Formats: sequence, C-alpha cells, structure tokens
Amino acid sequence: MTTHFTDAQFFKGLRALLESAFPKRCANCGRIYQSEEDFLTQTQHISAEKSGLKSSIDDDGTIIVEAFRNCICGSTLMDFFSDRRDLSANGLARREKFDALIKYLLEQGLEFEVARSELLKVLRGGKSEILKQFRPPT
Repeated sequence: MTTHFTDAQFFKGLRALLESAFPKRCANCGRIYQSEEDFLTQTQHISAEKSGLKSSIDDDGTIIVEAFRNCICGSTLMDFFSDRRDLSANGLARREKFDALIKYLLEQGLEFEVARSELLKVLRGGKSEILKQFRPPT
C-alpha cells in the first residue's frame, strides 16, 4: 500500500509531529508552555556547568535525548520527543504520524535507518539536508 503524501503534506505532518508534544504544563506552578519554542525560550538552563541534555537508551534500544530545563518557578521540567513509551492520546498520535512519515520516506527511496535518523534529528531541533529535498517550493 502506498502512502500518498505530497512534499507539502510531508512537512505539515512533520510539523504536527513536533507540535503534538505540547502544550506542556509545569506540575508545580501550572504554567503552560504552548510550543517547543515557548519551552526553550521561557525556561532556563538547569545550571551554567551542564547542558541539561541527557542521552538514554529506550527499552527497544532507541537512543533518546532528554532535555532538562527549569521553569520560571524553579521546578525542573523534562521533555523528550521520541519517547516511545508515551501511551497518552498525544503520544499515540505522535507515533502514528512518525510511522506514516517513515513510510512516506521509504517510498521516496530512503533507507529505513536514514529516514528514521533524519526525522529524529529534526524532532530534536536539528536540521536535515536530506529532508530539505522534500520541502515544497516557496
């Protein structure tokens, strides 16, 4: 079965995948971070000596990156976009969208590991030269 994405739909899906991790709420003060940008700009590094990033290995062997940040109330928050154990409605929707995007990239000729690696790179805030080829014309 072929996944019928246009390049514009692919990037719309990728954006939806990124945005599905939000809003994020601080359990201590109730502050809500509506987007990844809000989370990163309205929180602070946990310390000057540490990046706040921690690499872990998920149950299935997947490397995940956890980002620790301090809310304005001082409470430490964590976010990780590739948490495969998230069984909430948002988590399941995020996994479904990720799987659809992988399928699309495979149909475009990318190898599975390349497609997965590049999607995860973008989800973690990086840039992908490989995925740029699917960007719709401006």
